[in-house]
Amino acid sequence: MIQGRPAAVSVWLAALGIALAIWWVTKPPPPDRTELLMEAVEHRQLADWTDDDHHLALQAFLRSCARLEALPLESQVGPDRFDATASDWRRPCERGQGLTQANPAAARQFFEDEFVPTAISDGGKAEGLFTGYYEPHYEGSRERIGRYNVPVYGRPEDLVTADLGAFQAKWEGVHLVGRLEEGKLLPFDTREAIESDGLEDRAEVILWLRSAVDAFFLQIQGSGRIRLSDGSETRVGYVASNGHPYTAIGKELVARGALAEDGVSMQSIRRWLEANSAKARDLMSVNARYIFFSELIGDGPFGAAQVVLSPGRSLAIDTTLIPLHLPVWLETTWPPGSDRPEGATLRRLMITQDTGSAIRGPVRGDVFWGGGREAEELAGRMSEAGQYFLLLPKALHERLAAAREKTQ
Repeated sequence: MIQGRPAAVSVWLAALGIALAIWWVTKPPPPDRTELLMEAVEHRQLADWTDDDHHLALQAFLRSCARLEALPLESQVGPDRFDATASDWRRPCERGQGLTQANPAAARQFFEDEFVPTAISDGGKAEGLFTGYYEPHYEGSRERIGRYNVPVYGRPEDLVTADLGAFQAKWEGVHLVGRLEEGKLLPFDTREAIESDGLEDRAEVILWLRSAVDAFFLQIQGSGRIRLSDGSETRVGYVASNGHPYTAIGKELVARGALAEDGVSMQSIRRWLEANSAKARDLMSVNARYIFFSELIGDGPFGAAQVVLSPGRSLAIDTTLIPLHLPVWLETTWPPGSDRPEGATLRRLMITQDTGSAIRGPVRGDVFWGGGREAEELAGRMSEAGQYFLLLPKALHERLAAAREKTQ
């Protein structure tokens, strides 16, 4: 006979209460407006639509199809408001896989036949911010030797992640990260605490880097290729975070008067950190968020969609508002430093295959540029105004249209 609430239940309820308090303090700040509005348009309204090489976008899309086909047809894809399931992609994926020849015109016709362009706005504001990211290349070692003394940690054993949406629908998309200590759920260590005290006996060091600045930017990008001291090469990719909010240190440098607002780029931030080594650790600690990695075997890097990212064709978006695996027509400008004239338009078809803690809002994107020096230059300098159009599978578009009619 049960004489009272089981101890385990009491501990869990107490932990959940603490969890909600922690989430309220550490949750990412919401955008100023999050009113996602959608309006169907025609392909001819997409500027320079016929000028793109749609076959390159198709190859990226088929990578998403491989992931989608592994899911049950009824599996939800994206936030609740879209009511999308893997079955919505079934017809486009089956047809796309039949386009084996590199034929841009045929690929364009495929996207026109299978998808409906949909204008996206943030409460009527169609313009948003588009940045870039890349896969950095650094030097490292499997052993702590000489200058290789900066750890790259794997997932800590005591790190706990909870999807609060599993408990209450109103908490959909909210994930809590913390650690358990004597039956209590506590916030996980901040960047400052991890770098000061380490994670001895709590997390495996998978690699050692030569530079704390390299380690910081590896975490910002979420993946990297590491040339090891023995001449071999490996990849690492995001596996977890410590759950603390992301803070852009570029804004902090502007606030301190160290950089002009129009002079902030990844390159200028790195130069400041390397030139001010005594102050660098303090500045990097302003960003309490810390990323843990796993070593990757084979191709990479992988995005949140669990597919290998395609340089110049994979886009990171806010997955609390926009589904993964969607084609997106992006209209923005090339970043400074590219081989295009200043202000040259960048208009191309991309696929939503990733997300990031700094990517928040209905009209917000992060372009994956690949790896190497050129990708670093493009990603580090990209901060462009632009807009995008979602290409919804026809089955999904028709269902959303019918649902809107019922509410009118």
